[in-house]
Amino acid sequence: MSVQEIIALGSEIVALLGIVITGIANISKVTNGQKCLLRNEMLHIYYRHKDSGEIRQYEYENFVLLYEAYKKLKGNSFIDKIYEEVKKWKVIS
Repeated sequence: MSVQEIIALGSEIVALLGIVITGIANISKVTNGQKCLLRNEMLHIYYRHKDSGEIRQYEYENFVLLYEAYKKLKGNSFIDKIYEEVKKWKVIS
């Protein structure tokens, strides 16, 4: 392999690394956006039912699924407190 081929290969590797790094950064942005949407929906459910302390079965199940997805995305502990409170509510059908 000649010096020119090695230089060309090196520049191609650098270009590919740039694409990969950009892709990883974009995935991080999408993940953060998804966490925000999940958190927003959980808070919407929480504040809608906070005063009564009651939640419909389907909303509770949806809340749990949202919470699990949020935690898989490494969501913060703020929602853990909300989740613990919702688990204590009366679930109605």
